[in-house]
Amino acid sequence: MDETEFWEIVDSTREAAEGDPEDHAELLVDRLLQLDPDAVLDFARHFESRYNRAYRWDLWGAAYVLLGGASDDAFDFFRCWLIGQGREVFEGALHDPDSLAESLREFDEEVDGDGEELGYAADEAYEELTGAVAADLGIPPAPAEPEGAPVNFEDAGLLTQLYPRLAERFGVAP
Repeated sequence: MDETEFWEIVDSTREAAEGDPEDHAELLVDRLLQLDPDAVLDFARHFESRYNRAYRWDLWGAAYVLLGGASDDAFDFFRCWLIGQGREVFEGALHDPDSLAESLREFDEEVDGDGEELGYAADEAYEELTGAVAADLGIPPAPAEPEGAPVNFEDAGLLTQLYPRLAERFGVAP
């Protein structure tokens, strides 16, 4: 599976789910079940490598503003959700996290931003296809700490300075 096919699967299942992360995960599993186990592992490698690329302080800061706070787990689930938004939104956010203010047409912090189930879709499909747990994907692990300079989430002024468009659209918790 190449990168284009990976993103086509992500996009088609998101569109069919009408943006609902839980429905998206269910449709993604259904779509992956149509592939052979090796293709599912390829999908998992693409997903995991993007998940690891998004482990960055500047993106965590953007998630913090969007979600009104973001614990370690919330940021993990946010990264899965961000991948689920498709290539353009994902790559745009990596280039400029503040661009999420424009690239997200609608954002409901009660529903959006949490793609935990998306992160398990390939594992679930692989196990259903083979009856076995997926082996190690053979890609480098995520770094122990996020990439880049740490962001002080307690400093509302700094968050407003770093993410002016997100802060204007979504506010910054004091």
